[in-house]
Amino acid sequence: MLTVWITGASSGIGEACAYEYAKGGNQLILTSSSRERLEPVAAKCREKGAKDVLVLPSDFNDLEGIKLLARTAWDAFGGIDVLFCNAGISQRTSVEDTSMDMVRQIMEINYFAPVALAKAILPLMLQVGGGHIAVTTSIAGVFGFPLRCAYSSSKHALYGFFETLQAEYYDKGIRVTIVCPGRVRTNISVNALDKGGEKHGTMDPGQDKGLPADKAAKQIVRAINKGRREILIGRGELVMVYIKRFFPSLCARLSRRLKPM
Repeated sequence: MLTVWITGASSGIGEACAYEYAKGGNQLILTSSSRERLEPVAAKCREKGAKDVLVLPSDFNDLEGIKLLARTAWDAFGGIDVLFCNAGISQRTSVEDTSMDMVRQIMEINYFAPVALAKAILPLMLQVGGGHIAVTTSIAGVFGFPLRCAYSSSKHALYGFFETLQAEYYDKGIRVTIVCPGRVRTNISVNALDKGGEKHGTMDPGQDKGLPADKAAKQIVRAINKGRREILIGRGELVMVYIKRFFPSLCARLSRRLKPM
C-alpha cells in the first residue's frame, strides 16, 4: 500500500490518477483549489477501494504556506511514498497579448508551486530513506508552441529543476518521473487564460480529440510504479518530441505551422 499525494486532483489527469491509485487500495491525499470539487472525487476514490482519503485544498498562492501544507500532508498518514505535482494552468494568448501579470501567475502555479512542494517534501523523504516525486510537464516544455509563451516557459523550467533533483538525490533513494503529456482530453483549454486574464471557456478541437484521461492515468501510474524517468502521454502529436530531438530545425518550421487550438 502506498500513500500518494496528488495536486490538481479535482479534474483531468489528477482526478483520473486518483481513481487509478484508489483501485490499488492506496491512501490518497487530494489537493486542488476547491474543496467543493475535491469532495466528490474523494468519495469516488473510497468507492473504488482507497483505504483512506484526505482532502487538502490549496490554491498555491502562498509559497511560504506550502511548507505547512506539506507537513500536514506528511503527518496525515505518517509519510508520503509518492508526491505527484500535477496542478497547472495554460493560456491562449500571443506574446504581445500576454501581460507580465499573466506570466507571473502561470509561473507561480506551474513552476514555483511544484518546486516549493518538492523542496518541502524532499527532506522528509530523505529522513526515511527515499521516495518518489512525479511532475506533469508537457510536450510544450520540449519545444515552443504558439499561444503558449508563459505556459511553455513554465514547463521547460520544470524539466531543468526536476532533472537536477534526480541527478543530485538518485543515490539517496529519490526517484523522479517526468510526465510529459501531449493532447489529453481534459478541461485545460477550457480553463486556460485568454486575453485580459479571462477564461478561454472553450474546449479546443485538438484537446477534444486527445487521449482520454483514464487511459492516460493508467500509463502514468504504471510508469511511476516502475520508476520510469520520463513518460510521454498522447497520440500522434508525440512525434514532435522526437523531431525536436533529432531534427530541431524541422521542428521549428513545423511549430510555426501548428494549429494552436
